[in-house]
Amino acid sequence: MKVDGVFSGGGVKAIAFIGALEVADEKGFTFESVAGTSAGAILATLIAAGYKTSEIKESFMELNLKSFMQESTLEKIFPFLKWLLIYHRLGLYKGDALEKWIQEKLSAKGIYTFQDLPPGDLRIIGSDLSLGRMVVFPDDLERLYGIDGLSFPVARAVRISASIPFFFIPVKRIRDKRHKNILVDGGLLSNFPIWLFQTGTTKPKRPILGMKLSSSFDQLPRRNIKNAISMFQALFSTMIHAHDARYISKSVTANVMFIPTKDIDATDFSLSDEEKYRLMELGRKSAIKYLKTWTY
Repeated sequence: MKVDGVFSGGGVKAIAFIGALEVADEKGFTFESVAGTSAGAILATLIAAGYKTSEIKESFMELNLKSFMQESTLEKIFPFLKWLLIYHRLGLYKGDALEKWIQEKLSAKGIYTFQDLPPGDLRIIGSDLSLGRMVVFPDDLERLYGIDGLSFPVARAVRISASIPFFFIPVKRIRDKRHKNILVDGGLLSNFPIWLFQTGTTKPKRPILGMKLSSSFDQLPRRNIKNAISMFQALFSTMIHAHDARYISKSVTANVMFIPTKDIDATDFSLSDEEKYRLMELGRKSAIKYLKTWTY
């Protein structure tokens, strides 16, 4: 059966989606159109590019997540420098390695820009801090920036969507050197964009299968705030959950598969293979339980 898929953000915890996708494959579901935010945008992009779940699994097992935490040689010698430079760079780590990895995966399938994908097959959420607006790639690029959305690089859109504020250095230009826009993680404005497939009172074209990395919308974790860093983490967590929680809990919860991953930190890029498999198993168990009762 063909379905439309939505994948939430969640950093490295998104590896749990792979286990859920394996179960969806076993049940005969295939994704026609997909959308995602942040880490969910990575999974959505690989699916849209035509990667099988087994290939995605292999890619993530081979991937050294620490490679995404790029530092200059000087920063490696003097670690304290990165904390001084964050004032100007607006982030601790470059996003170049992440973008390059996505680019390599897409080029292997002959995909470079949104023009290389069927219309509407993939949509990615980003946040433009300069404009104070959510950006849906590729749909909003003509309206917001006067550029052709279909000619925009898919890998760059993924990098923007996954640029966790202050963790990754944001993308600062989307058009040219004359126009500066600070673009960061789409989770700031919509961490779970299932609304992209909502058409008001009209019945969706296909069943919507959403996968979200949390226990439920009504059970957000309580935060223990001890210092400025923990306050920022709580602030970011509140921003990425509050809007979607209020909207979705009243509308389409039945189409959302919740995958509880509370014991894993979203920015723990030092995950072992064992922890990766544990995340996948959480995804499998959640999918098996959910799909037993999902009515579509």
